[in-house]
Parts: sequence; structure tokens; C-alpha cells
Amino acid sequence: MAKKIGICAVAQTRFERAKDKKRVQEMVWEVVKKVVPESGLSFDDVGAIVTVSDDILDARTISDSAIGDVVGAHMRSEEKVAQDGAQAIYYAYATIVSGQADVVLVTAHAKESQVKSRNLVTTAAFDPIFERLMGMDYLAAAALQARAYMEKFNVSPNAIAKAVVRSRKNAAKNPYALLRTPITVKEVLASPLIADPLHKPEIYPTCDGAVALVAASEDVAKKICKKPVWVTGIGNCYDAFYLGDRELWRSKSLEVAAKRAYKMAGIKSASKAIDLIELSDPYAHQQLMWLENLGMCKLGKAKDWFESPKISVNPSGGVLAGNPMMVAGMVRVIECVLQLRQEAEKRQVKGVKKAIAQGATGPAGQHQAVIVLEA
Repeated sequence: MAKKIGICAVAQTRFERAKDKKRVQEMVWEVVKKVVPESGLSFDDVGAIVTVSDDILDARTISDSAIGDVVGAHMRSEEKVAQDGAQAIYYAYATIVSGQADVVLVTAHAKESQVKSRNLVTTAAFDPIFERLMGMDYLAAAALQARAYMEKFNVSPNAIAKAVVRSRKNAAKNPYALLRTPITVKEVLASPLIADPLHKPEIYPTCDGAVALVAASEDVAKKICKKPVWVTGIGNCYDAFYLGDRELWRSKSLEVAAKRAYKMAGIKSASKAIDLIELSDPYAHQQLMWLENLGMCKLGKAKDWFESPKISVNPSGGVLAGNPMMVAGMVRVIECVLQLRQEAEKRQVKGVKKAIAQGATGPAGQHQAVIVLEA
């Protein structure tokens, strides 16, 4: 089994439609000022810093420069990850096990509300010659993926809508979630179609928020933390750049990332070993797809698996309940940490000893990261 690192402290803001009264720096400071003292450290003890941000969302080049002071990035390493927050955990892991630093502070932030259209931001991920001119963005890509998945496996609109119902039911117990009002399948399907076949509640809401955590080497984590949560397996993978080069009804990159993480963690059968999964599901159909690609059930069978689930999925409410881009995957890690430390309050699941956090970025989940966490 590979080396492991410990997560010693975590924090997240409430996720809101618009944090108009807070600048990015203030959002990040809200969580940073909690995690560093909670870990029993000072900023001088932090050996390296990993931040997550996006230049277009922040409306500035080198978007991490604006928060250098907030995270204590003076005379020390600070690296920016311009991807989902789960990838930042991968980067922190590499930083620690390589010996570059014993303690790493990781933060992620996004203010989606300050751009006119999230779709205008995500269209920049596509090639400028063909796909952008066709109006491609993350939403359009997700709609194509949803249609491909539904037709390949004969998945009904009702099965997709049920993902939203589950999300809202769980989010009602999560004080950090944005969308906490229950909803029915009938209400989901009666709502406006935004990008066929996706209805408005099947698309995650625009929102703002920030997260932070402190990770440390095994020796240091045992010294500074009473209940460290261990990262025992981690994997990532990119799929093809062009949508036409992929089988959109599955995520091969997630399948590969999961196998890498399971191998590192010594897991032979994930469906038997895992107690809880936090999925990054910005679009309702992905709650079903990602579960299959993680190996919890056969392809196309998640709709049946959810009829009598043996593993708790997204007790936080997931991304459908409201987490912004860049931040979502790291929220999944934080929620798993809270569950494994028995600190998830009303959303606590009994007997959680081993969990999976999954994060995705890029059109139709092009890049995937999987993290295995254990108490």
C-alpha cells in the first residue's frame, strides 16, 4: 500500500446564490482562519499552499495572486490548480509524499454570481475553431451526455428526476447547502427544459462559496490531530478533448481514476468495501453515471441500484444542492472527512469507516479525480 497523508482540519462557507457583500479574499479568509488554528498550527508551520481558482470566473489573470496574503503565501511555495478542488487534494498529496512539505494548506473558491453567464465562461473550454462557434459549453455537453446515456440504457426521465429528489431530501439536513426545499418527480419534470433533456432542477444552481483544509504527513498528522482522516488512495485521469472522440454514455476517465485509487488503497471490491460516497453531480444524470463508473453497479443499472442502496450516496445533498465550479470536488472531500470523524451532525451516517470523494471538471466530466478516505 502506498504512503498516506492525514487531513487534520476542514472548513466550508455556506453556499449562497450571491455573496455580494464579500470579496473573494473575505470568503477565503472565513475558512482559512478556522482550519489553521483548529489544526493547532500557526501560518509559520505551513510548508506549502495549494489554491484553486479560475481566471475567467475571478475576472483577472493569475487569479491566485489576489489571495496570496490571505493564505499566508509569503516566502513559501504556493501553487494554483485551475481545475476542480479534488485535483488540489491530489496535488497536496504529491507535495507531502514527495517530501517537499510536511504540512499543506489547501483552499478553493468561486463566485459564479459575478459573471453574466456561467455558460459564457465554460465555452472557453472548447476549441475556438469549431465547437465554440457552435455554442458549446458545459451545459450543452451535459445535455448531449444525458441524452446518450438515457438512450443507451433506456433510462427514463423519471429515473433522472429522482436524483434531484434524493439531493433535496438529503440537503434539508445540511446547513451549508443552498437548495434545501423538498421537490417531487412531478415538479422536476414540469419545470422548464433548459437544455433538452435537462430540466432546471436537474442543473446545479449558480452559487458562491469557499473551502479550506489542512493536510499533513502521517507522522505530523498523528502529532497535531486527535482524529485525522487518512487519504489512502487517490487517482485521476483525463478523457479525450473532443466530445466526438468519447463514448458519452460512460466516463472511461472515471473508471481509470477509480481503479488507480482502489489499487493504491488496497481495495479489491469497492462495492463491498465502501460505506459512503460523495459524488460531484452538477447534472442529475451524472449521479447515476458516476456511481456506475465507480464500479458500484453495472453500466446502466444505477436506476435499479438506487431502489435499495447499500451505500450512502451524497448525504450532503451533493452538487445539485449547490456548490460552485472549482469548489465542488473539495466539498466532497470535506463532507467525507466530517462523516468519518462522526461530526456531520444531522446528516451523519452511522458506521462510516471508509468513503470515496469524487470530483470532475471539464465538459461532460472530462477530467476525473477519485479519493479514498478512511478513519
